[in-house]
Amino acid sequence: MLRRGVHFAILWIQVTGWTCHWSCRQDLTEHPRLTISLAQEGEAVGCVLLGLFLLPFWPNGKGCVQSTRRISQVKNYKQTAADVLRLVGGDKNVSHLEHCSTRLRFTLADPAKADAAALKKTPGVMGVIASGPQCQVVIGNDVIEVYDELLKLGSFNAAAPAAASGGKKNIGGLILDYMVGIFQPLVPAIAGAGVLKAILTIFTTFGLLSSSDVVYQVFYNVADAALYYLPVLVAFTTATKFGCNKLVAVALAAAMISPSTSALLATEGGAYFFGLHIQSIGYTGQVFPSILIVIFMAFLEKWCNKWCPKAIRVFFVPLFCFAVAFPVGLLLLGPLGYNIGSLLTSAILGLYNTLGWLAVALVAAILPFMISLGMHKALVPYAVASIADPGFDMLYLPASLAHNISEGGACLAVAIKTKDENLRSTAISAGISGLFGITEPALYGVTLQRRKVTIAVVLSSFIGGLFIGLMGIKAFAAVGPGIASMAMYIDPANSMNFVWACVGFAISVAASFILTLILYKDEDDTDAPSAEAAPDSSAKPASCTIASPLEGKAVPLTSVKDEVFSQKILGDGIAVVPSKGELYAPADGTIESVFESKHAISMVTSTGAELLMHIGMDTVKLEGKGFAPAVKNGDKVQKGQLLMKFDIAAIQAAGFDTTTPIVVTNGDTFTVTPAADGAVKPGAALMKLEAVQ
Repeated sequence: MLRRGVHFAILWIQVTGWTCHWSCRQDLTEHPRLTISLAQEGEAVGCVLLGLFLLPFWPNGKGCVQSTRRISQVKNYKQTAADVLRLVGGDKNVSHLEHCSTRLRFTLADPAKADAAALKKTPGVMGVIASGPQCQVVIGNDVIEVYDELLKLGSFNAAAPAAASGGKKNIGGLILDYMVGIFQPLVPAIAGAGVLKAILTIFTTFGLLSSSDVVYQVFYNVADAALYYLPVLVAFTTATKFGCNKLVAVALAAAMISPSTSALLATEGGAYFFGLHIQSIGYTGQVFPSILIVIFMAFLEKWCNKWCPKAIRVFFVPLFCFAVAFPVGLLLLGPLGYNIGSLLTSAILGLYNTLGWLAVALVAAILPFMISLGMHKALVPYAVASIADPGFDMLYLPASLAHNISEGGACLAVAIKTKDENLRSTAISAGISGLFGITEPALYGVTLQRRKVTIAVVLSSFIGGLFIGLMGIKAFAAVGPGIASMAMYIDPANSMNFVWACVGFAISVAASFILTLILYKDEDDTDAPSAEAAPDSSAKPASCTIASPLEGKAVPLTSVKDEVFSQKILGDGIAVVPSKGELYAPADGTIESVFESKHAISMVTSTGAELLMHIGMDTVKLEGKGFAPAVKNGDKVQKGQLLMKFDIAAIQAAGFDTTTPIVVTNGDTFTVTPAADGAVKPGAALMKLEAVQ
């Protein structure tokens, strides 16, 4: 790889007219040598930077890519994508799809159509987090490749408005969903810019570049642009999330930070618009003013589209948005957003000032659980806003350093101590991934499944966070802390900031490695069974008869007017058109899940069959209206016990079909034979299950 980099540098020098002398030893035991004679030292550094950045695209220069693939978990991207899409209910059940560094994030029209248990068993899937209409599928390092394959399999909406979310959601969850959707796409640009600035700082610190060099200024300008024009980037992601015109939104944000607007706001004595004073605020680097303005513009656009004649809509709607949203932004929404950002930053810094170094240690210790639940995304807006102003973060990103490295160290210790070859392979790849700042493979593949390893990670994260907090370490880029991104801790005003960050890195990896070696044993593998696997997990599959849970008419599953059921995507079974709004237990077992929207119940029978009873088609849209569950998650039930009452008349009056599929979702364990056709009563034989030997 290094030799390819040298060849690239030589070619670049030759085509630009520079002269050089080089020698590259063919003996791989010796280090290649390169001597360059250039008119300007800064140009040499620029050559090296370009060589490093373009190396992955050099013919046959796959060294960097291959090193990433070695920690890949996915064997076949196309097959994994097809399996995941099928198990979330098909492309028609996906309202929105996006991804972060390790996860596919689905917004589902009907969460009951997703088979979380089967998803977890899918090759290439490391974990599943489901909450209402939101379903996160953890893939790991290959998430981009799987995402690209998914896009080939279906057309997914670019925006996910609240109406598409399907299920009932509390206001806090809704706000978090929108904040994640707005800020998550910003991270690559902010992270890349921050690390590039840190690299430039390294070169200037060692005298390889001067801030007056053209090479420095070229690279600094592109790095600085991501933060300077952050309002524009935020406007784009906000418009994407709210489904409004992206270019109009970008133009509004650009107007807020344009030089002419800045000059207007800086006018002596202030600026006035129709007699109303405009506050003198600099909006460059701000995020919340853009968010509020674009949200306001989205509602304006939607309202205007309702009454504006189609013949003039193409220009009149943007004109109306410009004419109304920009003045309102300058007078009201801009200052309001600026104050919101200031309050958020002040609140986090207030926590740090109150608890001091202890705050970093505590956040580091609870990060494993926050990440597993997706709650850490709530801190992303703060991190992005802090990097923009005041320019650094002293809480979340420093705490993440301690946690990320602890995950990596713990996995490497498991790899050394375990006798399980499959676990060793997983632990090595997850450990390397963790050391580079990607923790989901470690969390879902190794640590959270083993209680004593989790304890080691929590303790070592606390220890590392304690040191990092005591040293007051600052992060200057919003990127996942790890080996490749340690430059994010370089402080031009304090060289020891980077040194102490490296020491914190070493303390975290050493503590987690040693603690895991002491605590972990192979028999600990079963210490922490997942909550979802608990119901009747010990039940051995056995042939049985499933009774009808409803009074009504039994019909073939293929006749159901929903291809997810009719094509048996979730599994085989039968359907009942109910004549009475009461759902009873079709067998002895345990309630696995009463869906948030109350329209479906899943259970595991005492014979090991996993059943899904889905009342009606698309009834998730009723958001629980007309449904009254009589049981809760984890309840033990007996055959014939009342599970739910539902109002058939109200459901039909709302325009929904009440046909209820009863599906065996672990179809690989049983073969299904319908035992009823036509009128059925609760308790009568509905289908026979034969255990697959």
